[in-house]
Amino acid sequence: METIAQVLKVDHVTVLTTDEDVRAAEREQWDDGTNFLAVAPGVVLGYERNVATNTMLRHHGIEVVSIVGSELGRGRGGPRCLTCPIERESAL
Repeated sequence: METIAQVLKVDHVTVLTTDEDVRAAEREQWDDGTNFLAVAPGVVLGYERNVATNTMLRHHGIEVVSIVGSELGRGRGGPRCLTCPIERESAL
């Protein structure tokens, strides 16, 4: 975390975690609880089914825009994954 803070030129990096037991945490991760899309400072998009993660983020002052995503998640991707283009133009 110290190296990340140095690269980002900030004093420190805060790692947020939920207060769940191991089984609940695994379920939340399987439901893409770690796959959020930051759209602005302090604003993220995430699946509404990730109640524990959304609650924890809101508790820390982060605005969570919840999306339903029952069909979107069938491919095992979340809001961040869904914004990544499959085909890109060459950078050269």
